[in-house]
Amino acid sequence: MLMKAEQSTLLLIDVQEKLMPAIAHGEEVIDRCITLATIAGLMEVPILATEQIPDKLGPNVEGVRELSDQVLAKHHFDACPDGLVDLLPEGRQQIVVGGCETHVCMLQTALSLLDAGYKVWVVADATGSRNEFDRDVALDRLSESGARIVTVEMVAFEWMRHCRHPQFRNIQALIK
Repeated sequence: MLMKAEQSTLLLIDVQEKLMPAIAHGEEVIDRCITLATIAGLMEVPILATEQIPDKLGPNVEGVRELSDQVLAKHHFDACPDGLVDLLPEGRQQIVVGGCETHVCMLQTALSLLDAGYKVWVVADATGSRNEFDRDVALDRLSESGARIVTVEMVAFEWMRHCRHPQFRNIQALIK
């Protein structure tokens, strides 16, 4: 099954200023999340973000804050009990997810979205954990649970569908 821009919502989990220095390859994860959000903006895909106890872990990094349409502050690891599902746009059943930590908040939120009947794509190169082993095990578990594991480029090209898309050159420049 292909992702479709008109049926997708981008969800970025806890890409927070105080958390990211502890994440393995944190700067790369930030870069991939910002690239993904920029592509989503060009494709008119709604962008939601979460922040885990922002009074302690701080806000999301600046690029994620600027590109997000809405930000949900939460205290559960899984964003759904804190109101995420109510924020998701109607008629968009495909949720494309990135963020941190892959094995905690991102995993629990993605599993809950699957349980709620959404189709979930996890963007592997836009996720991170403090420990790479935890990240890898979480991605395996998500795949076994029905989430599709993808990359930023896979999302971009599936959303565009063809090289004549009006945003093709802009998106191509972002991923090169």
